[in-house]
Amino acid sequence: MDSKKILEKAREYRDYTAQNLSKIIQVPAFSTTEKERIYLLKQLSEEAGMEDLWIDGLGSLLGRVGKGSKKIVFDAHIDTVGVGDETQWKLPPFSGLIKDGLVHGRGASDQLGGAASMITAARILKELGYSGDYEVWFSFTAIEEDCDGMCWKYLIEEEKFVPDLAVSTEPTSCRLYRGHRGRMEIQIDIKGISCHGSAPERGDSAAYKAARAALAIEKLNERLQPDDDKFLGKGTIVVSQIDVHGPSQCAVPDQAMLYCDRRLTWGETDEIAIKQVEDALREAGVNNFTVHMPEYRKPAWTGTEYHQELYFPTWKIPADHMLVQSGADAYKSLFGKEPVVDKWTFSTNGVAICGRHKIPVIGFGPGDEAQAHAPNETTRIDDLEIAAAFYAALPYMLEAHK
Repeated sequence: MDSKKILEKAREYRDYTAQNLSKIIQVPAFSTTEKERIYLLKQLSEEAGMEDLWIDGLGSLLGRVGKGSKKIVFDAHIDTVGVGDETQWKLPPFSGLIKDGLVHGRGASDQLGGAASMITAARILKELGYSGDYEVWFSFTAIEEDCDGMCWKYLIEEEKFVPDLAVSTEPTSCRLYRGHRGRMEIQIDIKGISCHGSAPERGDSAAYKAARAALAIEKLNERLQPDDDKFLGKGTIVVSQIDVHGPSQCAVPDQAMLYCDRRLTWGETDEIAIKQVEDALREAGVNNFTVHMPEYRKPAWTGTEYHQELYFPTWKIPADHMLVQSGADAYKSLFGKEPVVDKWTFSTNGVAICGRHKIPVIGFGPGDEAQAHAPNETTRIDDLEIAAAFYAALPYMLEAHK
């Protein structure tokens, strides 16, 4: 591996990477509405020299460099969340402004910076004439913000596209990540008995049951334990929505719904998490309730209808795994120092690639996790350059570890 040549090219294409990121930001794309951004990415990928570009049934774009016998894929989801309260933004959310070493706009860190660096890496590999052991694939995936990993569940199970190794380019502040907690969504439905509000003792208030249930969930969160090696940390649960209603404003409510975000550490599963909630509610004296895991059901921008339960398994790979070691060696060869090896707090497409399908994944991406979903999102152009060099170097380093 010619680290010096890779670094020179990443530096040469520094402005190119930033300008591509700016272009991508300027074409808004939310889950299931990614069509225009996908076609822009297809154009940019073609210009960078990717081959065999194709769009799958859910609307994700894939392209490759190289013709090896094994597959490594670099993945970036290209949908973003909305902008929220636009008055909190100092610049228009989709400006893509390049200024003072930063690229501004929704998705700059989460995670269009990774996509822009991938395109540059493909161009570098193409110009270096990469012809090693790997087909190097680049995936620009859809619907991640609504349902992380479903795009990869579809690719693996329906399209039969199964890589040997994967790299998530979600933001890591250019650190090397090897896992994160899983997550699931839990819905609690509670029934009461309505009556006239002037005599509440005649009824059974679903509102008060919901209040006891919420406090029970708060206590459950405090009892959750970390994984054995304390790498991923403790699981968490939080009530994210409460809806209470009845026949009128002058009646005791007879229906309540609590929606929970549950983060799962190593060893925790959907079955365990649901039982914990059921037990916590019973201990709090809540009755006449059901607990279930909802499903995600929305057609993709292609019109394809696909669905899955809202369960996203925990994943991690060992620190001494060949992929982690290759990543660390590539980083050290390029930058002359050891990378920080850590984990994400949030969830990524790794829940499907590694969590469901046991394909080893590492993470390395430009930008900061704390920028995700926040107003005034930015990413550093320095990070884009570093990430592009790392992505181009990794296939070479993997061959040194074979």
